[in-house]
Amino acid sequence: MKVLDDNKIVELFLLRDETAIKQTAEKYGKRLRSLSYGIVNDPQTAEECENDTYLKAWNSIPPNEPRSYLYAFLARITRHISLNYCRDRSRLKRSAFICELSAEMEQCIPHPNDNECPIDDIALGEAINKFLSALDEQKRNIFIRRYWYLDSIAAISKRFDLSESKIKITLFRCRNKLREHLEKEGYSI
Repeated sequence: MKVLDDNKIVELFLLRDETAIKQTAEKYGKRLRSLSYGIVNDPQTAEECENDTYLKAWNSIPPNEPRSYLYAFLARITRHISLNYCRDRSRLKRSAFICELSAEMEQCIPHPNDNECPIDDIALGEAINKFLSALDEQKRNIFIRRYWYLDSIAAISKRFDLSESKIKITLFRCRNKLREHLEKEGYSI
């Protein structure tokens, strides 16, 4: 089966053609499963989360039409499903890891209740994206691996061939810079 580009896959979703799911699985299944596995740490659960992603995408397209950002759209769904699975199942070890990451980010991201409406969330997202785009590629990738993909310090260290202490220092400095950036943008931490 020839793998289609994202625009054609979204078009299949819009036409309610079930081959959209097959095409999506062919193109992005391995990456989505890997993302989920990094969160749930269980191959069968990761596969379930991947499959749930296809169902959620089926129900979300339309009204959404993620033609130019299909993978990001799917990855966000997968990540939320996987995190919800961890919360629902109270996996203590994994939940402790997620709590650790949450505590790290609470030091530099405003509390969700500080935002009065979804437009504020969009503005915050844009401010964070602006910050990330200003980082050099390696620091940005380290930050994203830790806080988006939820990779452990050891896994990031191995991926970038850097010591664990170098990764910790880089993340610490990035969080401090993010806090400073957000305060300059008018957010109170």
